[in-house]
Amino acid sequence: MIQNQALMTDGYYQERYRPHIHFTPEQMWMNDPNGLVYFEGEYHLFYQYHPDSKQWGPMHWGHAVSKDLIVWDHLPVALYPDDLGMIFSGSAVVDHKDTSGFFDGKPGLVAVFTHADGDLQRQSIAYSKDRGRTWVKYDENPVIQNPGIKDFRDPKVFWHEDTEKWVMVLAAGRKVQFYTSPDLKQWTYASEFGEGWGEQEGVWECPDLFPLTNETSGEKKWVLPIGIDAGAPSGGSGTQYFIGSFDGKHFVPHQTKETVRWLDYGKDFYASQSFSDIPGRRVILAWMSNWQYANDVPTDPWRSAMTIPRELTLTMVEGQERLIQKPIAELTRLIEKRREHKRCFLKEQQSTELSQPASPFIWELDVEVEKGGVFEGRLFGKQDAGLKVKIDREKNVISVQRDRAELDFSKEYVCTCKAPLNRDISSFHLKLICDRSSVELFLGDGEISMTNLYLPAANYEAKLKMESVRGTVEVKASLIFEMRSIWNPNA
Repeated sequence: MIQNQALMTDGYYQERYRPHIHFTPEQMWMNDPNGLVYFEGEYHLFYQYHPDSKQWGPMHWGHAVSKDLIVWDHLPVALYPDDLGMIFSGSAVVDHKDTSGFFDGKPGLVAVFTHADGDLQRQSIAYSKDRGRTWVKYDENPVIQNPGIKDFRDPKVFWHEDTEKWVMVLAAGRKVQFYTSPDLKQWTYASEFGEGWGEQEGVWECPDLFPLTNETSGEKKWVLPIGIDAGAPSGGSGTQYFIGSFDGKHFVPHQTKETVRWLDYGKDFYASQSFSDIPGRRVILAWMSNWQYANDVPTDPWRSAMTIPRELTLTMVEGQERLIQKPIAELTRLIEKRREHKRCFLKEQQSTELSQPASPFIWELDVEVEKGGVFEGRLFGKQDAGLKVKIDREKNVISVQRDRAELDFSKEYVCTCKAPLNRDISSFHLKLICDRSSVELFLGDGEISMTNLYLPAANYEAKLKMESVRGTVEVKASLIFEMRSIWNPNA
């Protein structure tokens, strides 16, 4: 494993928080993933990027490519601000049939994004004839003018097979609008959805729309994830989603107006987007931060990371349709060492400890918790501090408790994130993906995920603790997978 050499900034070692298995910019500010697309054997990740600061500012599209969704090669900035404004979020597609006429009858990449000039937001396009290495902005931009809406941004575009047209879903205040086009240049308004639906506290941002087949019923459904900048279950920004039907123009939800489904219950999962043109599966990526403190997270010379890519499926859970998230299978290629520990029984107030490896690593647990019992696992511990994961069968919740960081950069950092549990289930499978500044938790088969930044103390105890806080707990299995780093500071 390549070890980073710590960098000193204002007397504080920040580089020790550099993720080793998550994507980060080499330096400066990053937020939303943009233009996720697979083309000619490469995965493209574009992202909101400010090349001159570690805080949000004039937005560009940064760019990286990968052969496996795990190891990324950094490329030059793809899109720069211009006379029409900054380059806000958007998407990219493969124009297989050259509907745009940009590619002389061959397939090519088209990016669809928001031009932002002060409070004026309009939609524009650009195209690439060289596998995304260079981009030409369309000379008749913008392709959709602003109809008088302040927050009018983040176009997600895809080809709708049944109607043989391009479809755009676009955030418009606290709702989304749908547009259609034959050529990615001329767009026609089709419909809107969302006024009064789901969580309405924050502005809606970064929508997505894609079909999935329900693995239980075999029915084809359409999934509409939407970021909100306030009102998430753990406070601040987060991502809700709707399940319904879509005919190429109209989205019809299969739920009540009041129903809110959360894609992730942690503090740091926002602006999720799925990759276009990946055959046979749906893979998403999200920005791993929260607008409550994103500009101030104490890292240097970069700020922000993306989540581990996750594969989505749709199935029935407790009688309701739910999205299932699993870390992509490619992640297992980074495993270098596996440790398995014997099962053990913990009576009330009893605990046991395991050696915690250096990050990155995966910790998998199978635990049986009696009715009314409480199990707690702790990572990156120091005395009574550390990151704590608790299964509480009295309150029927799973929680992740995050204590104060060494550098007290935000009052919103200390938190306890919670998600509901089925009161009738006593056996729990936990997977925790641990990097140098984050822990992503997946419960069961992936029906619940909780994503959190975590900045360990410099002198944390390298021990994993398991404790029965109340009742009796059986730890049926405990597996630790040590992983190699993909971060090369000398690249």
